[in-house]
Amino acid sequence: MKLLENPFGIHEKALSVRNKRMELISANIANADTPHFRAKDLDFKKVLANANPSPMAATNVRHFDTGEVEDPHGIVFRNPYNTAVDGNTVEINVEQAKYGEAAIQYQATLQFLENRISGIRKSLRGE
Repeated sequence: MKLLENPFGIHEKALSVRNKRMELISANIANADTPHFRAKDLDFKKVLANANPSPMAATNVRHFDTGEVEDPHGIVFRNPYNTAVDGNTVEINVEQAKYGEAAIQYQATLQFLENRISGIRKSLRGE
């Protein structure tokens, strides 16, 4: 039964990544007045790409590397629109907007999981 081998698919990993992103953004908001604090974010695409690596590989030893150094955890530092005198890169209005966006994406992922579980439950009942 392939249905039960990986019932949640990528959504299980996506939910934990979205949760981590919300934690980082809330830490940014909490440290808005901390001198020299650097705002962090999570690159969702990089983290999921590391979770499911692409089968693409170089076919020749003379191919060039991409030149990018990737953080395996996907954490990136956000550049501020307006610089602060104390070196803090947190902009509270940007962080609040990012948190709202992350909360909506988290809810969407939960909805995908709920629909998946509902479909599995219906198929097991024979509906």
